[in-house]
Amino acid sequence: MTKKNEAEMPESGGGGFSFNNFFQGTKEELDKVVWPSRKQLVSESAAVLLMVTLSASLIYLVDGLFAWAAKQVF
Repeated sequence: MTKKNEAEMPESGGGGFSFNNFFQGTKEELDKVVWPSRKQLVSESAAVLLMVTLSASLIYLVDGLFAWAAKQVF
């Protein structure tokens, strides 16, 4: 099924690249983006940083545990 926006776009007969069409299409797509508020951006960024820190700490601890166990065995 063809979308409405695709049906309205004119066919380019030459098949070449047009900077004007590219920038116009880019602007139209960026107008559709729902940008987060500052509060939402800060809270979600903090959540990502916290999860990365926790994951890195867990990997560090498990690596240390395996290194200690390998040292005991060998």
